[in-house]
Amino acid sequence: MLNNLILDNVLFLDIETVSQVPDFNDLDDKFKLLWEKKAELLKRNKPDTTADKLYASAGIYAEFGKIVCISCGYTNGKEFRIKSYYGDDEKILLEEFAELLDKHYNNNYNLLCAHNGKEFDFPYIARRMLVKGIKLPDILNLAGKKPWEVKHLDTMELWKFGDYKHYTSLELLAALFNIPTPKDDIDGSMVGHVYWVEKDLDRIVTYCQKDVVTIAQLLRKYLGLKLISDENIVAI
Repeated sequence: MLNNLILDNVLFLDIETVSQVPDFNDLDDKFKLLWEKKAELLKRNKPDTTADKLYASAGIYAEFGKIVCISCGYTNGKEFRIKSYYGDDEKILLEEFAELLDKHYNNNYNLLCAHNGKEFDFPYIARRMLVKGIKLPDILNLAGKKPWEVKHLDTMELWKFGDYKHYTSLELLAALFNIPTPKDDIDGSMVGHVYWVEKDLDRIVTYCQKDVVTIAQLLRKYLGLKLISDENIVAI
């Protein structure tokens, strides 16, 4: 897929997710029970922990979490433009993102690209759209498609070279390829706290946008291309 790749046809994206409610005790009785069942599986590696303590990780599961930010970027001539869809109302941001995909990425030559996107970002977005009653854009709807018809790129999968047990973080690959990234004051594990306790969504958006730039830079490294210069990165 990379041999004939035209970068102008690629939409790079990253999402940030949090739990549905701030704390386990805020769940209604039905979802408390369902999370406790989920926690029994998660406790296999942490036998001394409890369901309420494990709820801090609920945001990574589409059944128990929600998206608070989708940042995406694309090349437009020399510029790399970044736009974010974010807010407390998940349905609104998902509807806006779906409109973008339907309008500009509904053809045979556009692609989506994320790091670990095939395991996390793409299915998470699709699942949450279904939950919110939003029609899936064609580029996210994989039903009945053959592998070569799926227009998804994954910078982590490309690094695996078929080694399915190998996980490599975006942070590590950025360091390995000498991709300059700003020193962030948060990481993925802190997003829930920043959202629910600090109530600082703008901070999360900034973090998400930085990851989108890093994903785009990493793919350029894979292709042997020069990095995008800071002055050509524009938020819109």
